[in-house]
This record gives sequence, C-alpha cells and structure tokens, in this order.
Amino acid sequence: MNAVDRFLKYVTYDTQSDEHSETFPSSEKQKVLGAALAEELNQMGLHNAHMDEYGYVYGWLPASPGCEGVPCVGLIAHMDTSPSAPGANVKPRIVRYEGGDLVLNEEKDIVMRAADFESLARYVGQELIVTDGTTLLGADDKAGVAEIFAAVDYLIAHPELSHGRIAVCITPDEEVGGGTDHFDVPGFGAAVAYTVDGGELGELEYENFNAATGTVTIHGVNIHPGSAKNKMKNALLIGAELVGMMPPAEIPAHTEGREGFYHLSEMHGDETLTRLDYIIRDHDMDKFQARKAYLERVGEYLNAKYGPGTVEVELKDSYYNMREQIEPHMYLIHRARAAMEAAGVTPVEIPIRGGTDGARLSFMGLPCPNLCTGGLNFHGVHEYIPVEALEKMTQVLVHLVHNG
Repeated sequence: MNAVDRFLKYVTYDTQSDEHSETFPSSEKQKVLGAALAEELNQMGLHNAHMDEYGYVYGWLPASPGCEGVPCVGLIAHMDTSPSAPGANVKPRIVRYEGGDLVLNEEKDIVMRAADFESLARYVGQELIVTDGTTLLGADDKAGVAEIFAAVDYLIAHPELSHGRIAVCITPDEEVGGGTDHFDVPGFGAAVAYTVDGGELGELEYENFNAATGTVTIHGVNIHPGSAKNKMKNALLIGAELVGMMPPAEIPAHTEGREGFYHLSEMHGDETLTRLDYIIRDHDMDKFQARKAYLERVGEYLNAKYGPGTVEVELKDSYYNMREQIEPHMYLIHRARAAMEAAGVTPVEIPIRGGTDGARLSFMGLPCPNLCTGGLNFHGVHEYIPVEALEKMTQVLVHLVHNG
C-alpha cells in the first residue's frame, strides 16, 4: 500500500488520547491501532516488530549488505489524535480543490472558507483529503505513520537502495504530553532520529518552545451575599483580577515566530475555590524563566492583598528547546534539507510554536529534529492534507535514509 491508502485506513481508527486519564496509554483504544500497526510491520518483514505493554510499536529494518556500519537512524510518529475535536467515525474523502470555499458538509452547512483559511490558495488544482466537517482528520499524526510505513515498504521492495539499520517507533499519548514517558531509548537502538510530526510540506524544525504549565488555585471565603460585607473573599473575582494582571499582548492571539506567551487554557470554580490553568511558552530560556517568575510574583502580590494562602501557584516544566541538543549534530539538518531537495520539496526552517516528542527525546540522549507531514489545520474539523504531500514525504524519507 502507498501512503495515501495507509492514511485513509489509519484515520478510521479512533485513537484520541485523554488528557484527564490517569492510565498509560491514556486511552486503551490507541492499542487497537497499535496492534494493527505492529502486525503490519511484522508482515513487511521488520525485525522484532511488536507493541509493548505501554502501547509503543517498535520494529527495525536491517541494514543493506555492506551498510552494517552505518549508524542506525530512527523514524518516529505518534498514533494518538488530539482530544480538541471529535475523533470517532472519521469519514475521509478526497476532493479536487478548484478554488473558493470548500464545502465539507452541505447538509450541516459546514464550510472551509477561503477567506478564513488562506493556505487553501496554495493548493488550487490539487487533490485534498478532508473530513465531513464533524470530526478532525487525524493527519496529526497518522500522516506521519503512513509516510514512514510507506517509505520502509518502498525500501524493502527496492533492495538496490542501500541503507543502514532503520528503527521505527510509533508512540501513544503525544497529544497529552506523554509520548516519551515510557519510550525505550536504549532498546530503540538508534543513534539519531527524526519525528515525522510537523505541518505544511517543506517544514523542517529543530527548535521549539521551552514549555511549562502553571496551575493557579485560589481559595476564597463564601458568605451569603446578603451579609457578605467585609467577609466574602470571592475566589472567582480574585481569579479575574489575576487574569487582568497578565500582559495582555503576550497571548497566543498576539504572538508569532519566537515570541513567547501566557495562555489561559482553562478556568473553573466558584466563590470558594477557583482554578486557572496556564501554559507558558518561550524559545529563549532566560525569558522562559522570567515568565514563570512573573506568574509567581502575581500570586505573591495577591496573597499580600487578600491574605497568605489565598493564591497557590504551581509551576511544572514540560519540555525544553531542542536546539541546544541538535546544534552539535547539525548534519541531521543538512541531511534533511538534501532529502527534501532531492524529492523536489523546498525546505523551510521554522521554529516550532509548540513541542514534539523529538524535543523530549533530544534531552533523553536521542537527537531528534522534526519533519513535516504535509497536513494543515490540525486539531480541528477543518484539518486537511494534500495527497501530493503524503506522496512527497514518502519520497523524502526514502532519500533521507538511503545511503547513496
């Protein structure tokens, strides 16, 4: 099967991870696809193809004769999809885009409007894989899975293309931050690797945000409103005050490129107890540390105003900028550029405004930049991927590992 056929099959599996789960993987349904992928690798002839107890799918393709001394390269993608949009009963279809608005679901009047999605203009005349507008598509990251599997299958079918040992891993739970929690780096056996988990065709990424979560818990005192004067301490209002003290221009809606931000992702509670969940991002480590310190100072100010213990700020680092780990291995980037150019793809190096499994793996001893999949509008019902992107990225991966 080619990458397109594989992709259309994989997206029919519901593999949403669950950010509120305390199990690993966070949803057992990921293992259903995982088992199918392990069997597929086994049928292709990869060695030690299996899914482990945590849902990771591993396998490796032996080196071509004479290439046994070439360092092993890993290819990694994730099988789970985002919990941000419905992921069950995905109905993919291929449409030829001729410009203008793209109707995803006529009955429900769900339209991808060209004015809102400027990227569409770049794909006039191409075939696009879309949904019926009621679910996400799953190109993040089943496109990466399909491209890796198609590339490995192509190498097996073309033994004249020499290559070193190739290690493959498909991870669970990347979307909820757990994709590397149980990754077996020694067992994987690769000296270096690439995640295939990026966006538009051509994107090549080796730097990302430093990331942290900030959990703010506010303890109030609730009194009947009729007798609350000088007694009530409304946790909701204190929460609103805290939000008002955060820099208004330093939010995702007003930042781009390497500009960092504070993002209020969730807020709930009542007069007695309120919780605010922030994510904190910055490419620059000094600015990242300053952002965390600022949120702590806001908490200290409110405690001085409303009493000790009113506001609790808990900060937890999530991942760091992989650039410092990749810079000693810049041949990985040169190699990726050359592979893209050989496949007729123009490489575009951009900083990731997010994170990947590769960022964490790079700090676990496995230098791991990120390659595009070709998909767009991830995590929503307007997600799509050009057919050509799936085909091109398969070619890129073949060139990447070919020892020619």
